[in-house]
Amino acid sequence: MKLTSIRRALVPGIAALALALSACGGSDAGDDTSGDGVSGKVAVDGSSTVFPMSDAAAELLLEETPDVDVTVGESGTGGGFEAFCADKTDISDASRPIKDEEAAICEEAGIDYTELQVATDALTMVVHPDLAVDCLTVDQIIQLWGPDSKVKNWNELDPSFPDQEISLYGPGTDSGTYDYMAADVIGAESESTRADYQSSEDDNVLVQGVAGTEGATGYFGYTYYEENTDSLKALSIDSGNGCVEPSAETAQDGSYTPLARPLFIYVNNAKYNDNEAVKTYVDFYIENLAEIAEVGKFIPLSDELYGETQSALEGIGS
Repeated sequence: MKLTSIRRALVPGIAALALALSACGGSDAGDDTSGDGVSGKVAVDGSSTVFPMSDAAAELLLEETPDVDVTVGESGTGGGFEAFCADKTDISDASRPIKDEEAAICEEAGIDYTELQVATDALTMVVHPDLAVDCLTVDQIIQLWGPDSKVKNWNELDPSFPDQEISLYGPGTDSGTYDYMAADVIGAESESTRADYQSSEDDNVLVQGVAGTEGATGYFGYTYYEENTDSLKALSIDSGNGCVEPSAETAQDGSYTPLARPLFIYVNNAKYNDNEAVKTYVDFYIENLAEIAEVGKFIPLSDELYGETQSALEGIGS
């Protein structure tokens, strides 16, 4: 599915949510963040996984505050932090926490920031829909995607799997999804996966590659699977307690492990405090977080995690 298709898929939900927000005044009584009279530009870049959610927030805010111009890019988590720490953006989308070396660059540049968790993701491994494989163990994921892997055929992972050549699709090295797979799933000391696969920072390219290639497999955020269930099959994952399908419920209850992960936005504190457009966008985003997550087909935060995000937001201006 192309990026424009994902945006079209969001339109009905955005329209419905915009009407609901308008009917109830957009936010809690006494917290007028509708942004009336506010104008300006907001630059967001980073994770392609978080992109649909930040883009949905921008589209919804446009309904209430048409003079706030929010641009949302998707250069990957690493590319987003590079721009953010160079003071080229106001907000950075991230599918992993900021790395120490990235934080050091921000600190050297005088960029103070706040991390806000906005959703939970079920990193989803998918295959061509006709492939007779339904579940992988974590060990098999490591065998397939580990940095030293030479696996070329599905039956090398399990003799019961089909005698079918494997075609691999995955995010590029600037992606937080790549980093998460390497460090948190595979656990590679080099924090890398095997390199002989078709890579792209655009998850839509990965979707098209797996859907159009017999024997193919790849991985990306749950939203991109949800938008393409007619052309992809999601694999269940067995971490030792049986095969578990990716879903909102299994990601929230911890049974979809180790592929459930947090998603973030990073906010430039100075921009939030000095730029009313940035503040209006971020406040709107967090105040309507559950609804925006639903529109973007993301897994919403638990009440506890949402409380932590609200507290972190309140701390920016203190």
